[in-house]
Amino acid sequence: MTNNCASTKKQRLLFELTHFYLRSQKKIVDVVQTKNSYESALSQENWATSLKSLVPFWIQNVIIIKNEIIVYTSPKHLYELTYFLCNHTNSLYKTVPDLTAIDYPENKERFEVVYNLLSVTYQHRIRIKTIINETTPVPSLVPIFNGVNWMERETWDMFGIYFYNHPDLRRILTDYGFDGFPLTKNFPLSGYMEVRYDDEQKRVVNEPLEMSQEFRNFDMVSPWVSRSNLDH
Repeated sequence: MTNNCASTKKQRLLFELTHFYLRSQKKIVDVVQTKNSYESALSQENWATSLKSLVPFWIQNVIIIKNEIIVYTSPKHLYELTYFLCNHTNSLYKTVPDLTAIDYPENKERFEVVYNLLSVTYQHRIRIKTIINETTPVPSLVPIFNGVNWMERETWDMFGIYFYNHPDLRRILTDYGFDGFPLTKNFPLSGYMEVRYDDEQKRVVNEPLEMSQEFRNFDMVSPWVSRSNLDH
């Protein structure tokens, strides 16, 4: 009986020591993570300030959101800025993992073209944005980053944003003769044309879209019960 009590006390003491050790280690990890987060934020702020001082005429604004640097530039200076970021010793953003656009139809300059740049050398990312309207062209970055070739074609295909000096600016996702730009907010979800196989002609044909179902005014109360049934 005495041996069992001693064993139980040892186990309890071991459990308490282990628990105390784990709690102390967690506090150390939290302090280290907080310190690293602070140093990272400080580093981002210093780099953003330095970048703005290096090329002040090419940068409209620099902001930091969630520890990510976002640089705003005009279409006129987009090529020069990205060339600088790609080749400067302290940046070396040699890769563009992503290029896209955002449509804000309520704005006079409705499109926001977004470039995400990556520096493998410094393990750092930066986001470049330029704001344009429907008729303003954007310089192609293919001479700097050959990988953006298809991304620019996709942005042209989906949003209608024209990239001048592009070596082969054609639609890439939609079919030949497609009307409109599908990712703009004023493009109808049903589209304008439909593609189907014609048994008589034995080929795929494009023709104006015809909605087989007549328009109905849905009350959206429930997918199973209508408002008229609820009233009764």
